[in-house]
Amino acid sequence: MTSSISVRDNPSRHRFEAESLGEVAVAVYALTDKVITFLHTIVPDALRGQGIATQLVLAGLASARERGLRVIPQCPVFAAYMRSHPETHDLLADEGRALLGV
Repeated sequence: MTSSISVRDNPSRHRFEAESLGEVAVAVYALTDKVITFLHTIVPDALRGQGIATQLVLAGLASARERGLRVIPQCPVFAAYMRSHPETHDLLADEGRALLGV
């Protein structure tokens, strides 16, 4: 995993971003009321295999927790992470629980 990559929220573009080697990996979200829905995670080929998708997930979930938001993981990357990490299940909105079957 690459630890030198920093992830930042870019609210004007509705996404978390991680930049490296002139490339940008993103986790796109929609925000409504007290729910954040993670829609897509995109990691350019040049950045794959460095754990950047996981860093985007961790940053997104940490932000949701800090802001008191519930999560709907429509993105397969977020869904897979949350499914295998029960400690994140408290963040799930009802729709997110239904998606993950928890």
